[in-house]
Amino acid sequence: MDRSSKIIRTSVVGIVANVFLVAFKAVVGIISGSVAIIMDALNNLSDALSSVITIIGAKLSQRPADRKHPFGFGRIEYFSAMIIAVIVLSAGITSLIESVKRIIEPTQPSYTTATLIVIIVSIVAKLLLGWYVKRQGKQLRSDALIASGSDALFDAIITAATLVSAGIMLIWGISLDGILGALISIVIIKSGIEMLASPVNELLGARVSPELVHEIRQEVMAFDDVHGVFDIILHNYGPDVMIGSLHISVLDTMPAYEIHVLTRKISTLMSVKHGIVMTVGIYAVATGDNVRADLQTKVLNALSAHKELVQVHGFYYSEKDRLLSVDVVPGIDIHDDDALCRQLTSEIQALVPDTQVVVVTDHNYSD
Repeated sequence: MDRSSKIIRTSVVGIVANVFLVAFKAVVGIISGSVAIIMDALNNLSDALSSVITIIGAKLSQRPADRKHPFGFGRIEYFSAMIIAVIVLSAGITSLIESVKRIIEPTQPSYTTATLIVIIVSIVAKLLLGWYVKRQGKQLRSDALIASGSDALFDAIITAATLVSAGIMLIWGISLDGILGALISIVIIKSGIEMLASPVNELLGARVSPELVHEIRQEVMAFDDVHGVFDIILHNYGPDVMIGSLHISVLDTMPAYEIHVLTRKISTLMSVKHGIVMTVGIYAVATGDNVRADLQTKVLNALSAHKELVQVHGFYYSEKDRLLSVDVVPGIDIHDDDALCRQLTSEIQALVPDTQVVVVTDHNYSD
């Protein structure tokens, strides 16, 4: 069973479970006059609708790439997660308004043995459902499933609080129903905001996990002819599609055909193991006892002495064109890249007075 089918199956389980819970809680809430239980039923209804949207998003995301969308439709899953978050937020705001009205004009809900049994059953059901859906979401890397599972676990805690309120009502005759409904609403709103954050970050281009970047660097460095890995950039086009690029350093004596073979091996490894369409660029490391090698050592040593630089790479020197270029990666505390470049350019210019010096500021997009 592929990833999309597993997401759909998990969502169907969520729909069935939530529909049953909606029916139970709605009936009990109406009979008992409990706004907290009715609002909790409304939350379960939004959970069921969320599962429907998750299924639709999973189906649409599997559409094949076309001329207008060459990277496919994987990002539709992020939009479906955002729609779910908006639904949850709307439900939370609506229930908050109703709960505040009940606090201002309180009523006396009645709890029966049947009511308490249904509440206990709801707690157990939501705990099991939340655990299952969230676990599947993590395994399948689905923001929508993770959010739905977390929401279900919150529901179980909130319903447990409802049970406590019922006990207080039965023993001391104190009604906390409106207050509890407001608390439920606040938790629903908070959950909706958290659900919204993840897909929005993905669409904005959130930094990929450091663990993945470290793994990629280690795998590429494992090739004998690779002397450095730099400029790792990854773009997420859905959970199954990632486009990226990186640079490797090889000796300047390495033949073009061998470089071709090496880059092909690296891109194949990235595709097979991580599902990444990876473009591999080349930096040449000057070798031998010559002007370029000596100058490379002097420039890299001079720049490496700057503590504000995280990395120095991409050295290039053309004696014919009288041009020297080098890439630097400043630390996050550096906010004026132009001033830094002017300072470094002036320093390197002193080493090669008759050569044009270009210091290129790179940024750390992955580590």
